[in-house]
Amino acid sequence: MPVTGTNPVSFLNAAGHRLAAKLEWPDEAVGVRAVALFAHCFTCTKDLPAITRISRALAAEGIAVLRFDFTGLGGSEGDFSHSNFSSNVADLIAAAGHLGETVGPPTLLIGHSLGGAAAIAAAPRLDGVRGIVTLAAPSDPAHLADLLAGQIEAVEAEGEALVTIGGQTHRLRRQLLDDLRAQDVLGILREQFRGSLLVLHSPADATVAISHAERLFAAAAHPKSFIALAGADHLLSKPADSAYAAAVIAAWAGHLMFD
Repeated sequence: MPVTGTNPVSFLNAAGHRLAAKLEWPDEAVGVRAVALFAHCFTCTKDLPAITRISRALAAEGIAVLRFDFTGLGGSEGDFSHSNFSSNVADLIAAAGHLGETVGPPTLLIGHSLGGAAAIAAAPRLDGVRGIVTLAAPSDPAHLADLLAGQIEAVEAEGEALVTIGGQTHRLRRQLLDDLRAQDVLGILREQFRGSLLVLHSPADATVAISHAERLFAAAAHPKSFIALAGADHLLSKPADSAYAAAVIAAWAGHLMFD
């Protein structure tokens, strides 16, 4: 049984790689009201400051949160260059399976940036998911290719290349771009997901424009909510912004799903 606070854990994904994770567990006096699964942004890790702060703040409100590293990132095994959006979705499903076998299946999926799009894609394939929260998420995963314009010519021409993202260098393969372009996140929201959706996005986001949030919100069925994180950057790097996001998520989840 987990103990109060941060519990290091790991689990196997569908490819047999061991993925590193941390489970934020509520204090016994608070109790566990729900279990959530948090997906990080492209090339980020579970230990991004905003993800850590939000996860711990939610645990303080009785929502246990599992945050993990996608294949080949952070402490997880595997070759990142062979991963893609579809493998991220598969990793989310594996994480949900681990939760189901240990503390209970997730009823809430939270995703930051591309992780938000992956959470939407995974949700219809997971029993019991009642809500999705997106933070600064793109409405079209192929938006990532647009962000890398100027760096991906070699990927397109040669099949793979080194690309610098957020000050770090990663090897990308053309299969990633092809997989991103094959996704239809808005179609999943329109046709497959009938739970609750909370869209959190900053009008000042210089990485993923708020128009993406508007499209996500328009595609989803009710009940849905849209909160503008005024002044926040894409990574919610200011503690006040992630604290506000956590408070909104906790209040929304409590009101809509976990009465």
